[in-house]
Amino acid sequence: MKYSLVITNGHVATPNAVLDTDLAIQDGQIAAIGDGLAAHAKEVIDAHGQMILPGMIDDHVHINEPGRSDWEDYHTGSQALAAGGTTTMLVMPLNALPARTTDKEFKRQTKIAENKSYIDYGLYGGLVPGNLDEIGKMGNDGAFGYKAFMATTGSDEPGDFKNVNDLELLEGMQEIAKTGLPLLVHAENATITDGLAAEKIAAGKTSIRDYVDSRPPFVEVEAVRRAIYLAEQTNVQLHFVHLSTPAAVQEVKNARDAGLKVTCETCPHYLILDRNKFEQIGPLAKCSPALRDPEIVEGLWSKLFKGEIDTIASDHSPAPMSMKESSTNNIFDIWGGISGCQNNVDLLYDQAVTKHGLPVTDFIRMTAERPAALFGILNKGKLQVGYDADITFLDLNQSYVLKNNDLLYKNKISAYEGFEINDRVTMTILRGKIIYTLAGGFTGNPIGKVLTPHSIGGLSS
Repeated sequence: MKYSLVITNGHVATPNAVLDTDLAIQDGQIAAIGDGLAAHAKEVIDAHGQMILPGMIDDHVHINEPGRSDWEDYHTGSQALAAGGTTTMLVMPLNALPARTTDKEFKRQTKIAENKSYIDYGLYGGLVPGNLDEIGKMGNDGAFGYKAFMATTGSDEPGDFKNVNDLELLEGMQEIAKTGLPLLVHAENATITDGLAAEKIAAGKTSIRDYVDSRPPFVEVEAVRRAIYLAEQTNVQLHFVHLSTPAAVQEVKNARDAGLKVTCETCPHYLILDRNKFEQIGPLAKCSPALRDPEIVEGLWSKLFKGEIDTIASDHSPAPMSMKESSTNNIFDIWGGISGCQNNVDLLYDQAVTKHGLPVTDFIRMTAERPAALFGILNKGKLQVGYDADITFLDLNQSYVLKNNDLLYKNKISAYEGFEINDRVTMTILRGKIIYTLAGGFTGNPIGKVLTPHSIGGLSS
């Protein structure tokens, strides 16, 4: 058999082991993994000892098109993801405007990314007050799940995303359970966080430390417990996004051990940054949940190593620099969100695998294999015969300091600027086609296509 492309001299990260062997591609899929395949190739890429990883599946990305394309659009966002080694993104229903909470808007926004995205993509719908009649329709049109906020979110602008109260959450769970799709929840107690923030502001306490203190760890843990209890009543598949505390992860584990369909995600910034670094970096590191004390971060690492965290995603939440500034140095006035998806793979691999000793197989499980299984993304997430040839080359012998001009975001800002990263993505392949190289940039026009969920599996495993 003649293969269209064979990768040689790489360390191929398969689901069970890293193999020093060849990988062959034909018709956009992985056709063979083994020795001596180069002799049968039309084209050969010598990896020169680089890691060959499955392209990351980032299941928590905010793209602000339509309505706020000056924050991030599909062109810039997908380029940043591709250059960082991500080949599939699942896009949240906010902070585009209007938010993706109706079937009409879901259909419209599905078409917006056509011929703009450099990577494959899927969309979530949203659960907001008053849209129960839209849930099933969005599911029928290809939603990968539904996002809901227990914390206060949104603005006064018409069409913006809104959080739900407990009754709305319960009734939303009942409706979403009928679809068989997951509900993704931002879990923080809105009453307590809003009240603590109001007290701080009234007292003139508006520093970074005051913001962190207004969103203490227990507000996440309490909300996780409450959502799990409601999920138990409704049999909905529940996925917690961006958990920042080991105590919250423990609640998820307890629920899963009890037979409930509950999973969770964390993000690189909750593993790499802490409240002390937040004070050093400044507003670019503001997010919610807030960054935690160093000992809590260490506890989260422990949960990661125990396999109790299902996925790692960026929660890429971009905004213009003007929204990250305050003339009065009031941190509560500043947009909460971190731009970070371009460093999904290199920075996380450096921190998790190289420095902390996480097995490569665990790294690819949380960044590719598990997201594909949880959200029903067919034939992606593994370097395995028959799967899409979505591949990232990571050179462990390169080291660089992240600079502003490295960034491909619409707004070239990042909490990680100035970080030394001891590896580098040098090539990204999507469905067998090279879409990015470090040396040459992007090749050809965007080829990303819209995905729909095949089957939702593995949520309770």
